[in-house]
Amino acid sequence: MDTLHGMTQPPRRRDAAGTRQALLAAARHRFATNGYAATTVRDIADEAGVNVALISRYFESKEGLFEACLTGAVDEIGHSVAAGIPLDDLPRIMVEKMLDDQAGKHRLLLLLRTAGDPAADQVRRNVLRTIAERLVASAGLDAPDAVLRAEMVLATALGLVLMRSTIAVEPMASVDQEDLVEPLGDVITALLRPSPRAS
Repeated sequence: MDTLHGMTQPPRRRDAAGTRQALLAAARHRFATNGYAATTVRDIADEAGVNVALISRYFESKEGLFEACLTGAVDEIGHSVAAGIPLDDLPRIMVEKMLDDQAGKHRLLLLLRTAGDPAADQVRRNVLRTIAERLVASAGLDAPDAVLRAEMVLATALGLVLMRSTIAVEPMASVDQEDLVEPLGDVITALLRPSPRAS
């Protein structure tokens, strides 16, 4: 029992939100760096500095934690490609979201570097499809192959992160971030700009 000047003190409350965020940050890093199959819940808990049992409490399982990481990626990217954002602004927003911070890179890299588990792969496919659909909505594209075109934009963006951050292909690895906006804009315009209807 904790006392202060003879008075009983209430038990210290656990910072649930802080613990959950620490687990998510550690999981994003581990999944992006090592992949889903090679990452254990103990690895994640140790990096977050918490008891491994808390993963089950907050996320139910390793798969639930992985899904939460991917959902976070969708939410973050979703702000970039929300409907109503002008198509001309999309390249700059996407570059900033993808490359500005390490957490953003990890969100995207974990979409590419997790394989070997059927449940995890299905989660990943669902997430990528959701992002593509948001791109279609943002562009206002109404075409039979709209989702395919959006997936090609997404493939370009993910390839950019991979080549710049992981493989370090030159000149992409060292070029100024600002210099990536116009070429990415060319890709987005070519694929997502609605074609004028024939009169």
